Amino acid sequence: MADCVYAIIGIATIFLCTTIGSLVVFFIRKKQISDTLNRIFIGFASGVMISASFFSLIKPALESEAHYIPTWAIVGISILLGAGFLWLIDKLVPHIHASSNEEEGIKTRGLSKTGKMFLAVTIHNVPEGLSVGIAFGVALANPGNQAMLIGALLLAIGIGIQNIPEGAVVALPVKGETGSSWKAFLFGTFSGAVEPVAAVLGLFLAMQIQVIMPWALAFAAGCMIYVVFEEMIPEMKGEGHDHYGVWASLIGFVVMLILDCLEF
Repeated sequence: MADCVYAIIGIATIFLCTTIGSLVVFFIRKKQISDTLNRIFIGFASGVMISASFFSLIKPALESEAHYIPTWAIVGISILLGAGFLWLIDKLVPHIHASSNEEEGIKTRGLSKTGKMFLAVTIHNVPEGLSVGIAFGVALANPGNQAMLIGALLLAIGIGIQNIPEGAVVALPVKGETGSSWKAFLFGTFSGAVEPVAAVLGLFLAMQIQVIMPWALAFAAGCMIYVVFEEMIPEMKGEGHDHYGVWASLIGFVVMLILDCLEF
């Protein structure tokens, strides 16, 4: 199989899985997922993202060679830059978090609540798409490295797995807001469209500019870690005293770890 076919399959997978998750609006009459189930989904997604950040992005970045600056310095700086980039977007782009109904970003009256919810999901999905695209870009820039290519595909599968419940978590509140299953489905589907766009951007950057490879990998990791710490951990904990979200996070971490360690 041509190397580029792996990239096409991987990038298509992350989008398709969000679409599959959004289909739940046609089968569930409820307008939102229960708090417990929501914490489980978010916990699982956070575990996958943290595991992917470390084993699929930070680890290969640390293993790369750089003669102009210590590799650990590149990784540390890039993680902070990635987190800072997401923080800046958080402060500038108007958006509403569906779970908490909290509005962030520059205040504006020109956007509907649904539009702001869409932007919130877009912010969340950009680093996931970037991480997959950068991983494939690095693999394609090193032809013949089958392990790196398979690693990128497994990263896409891991992100795709957590995109399935994420699609449901995104679409159901929109169904409650609009009363339309079709609108909710399209909202959930298009919320995932930013991932392949970001993936293609990350892929071409990583392929064309080899010197930025460790910077790009760690930058994408910083973006994902910021999303987990700033948004997902507080949501998975909730106000209750159960540990469903915590255990789901650990399971997600282990699932992604296993995927990353598989050998073909």
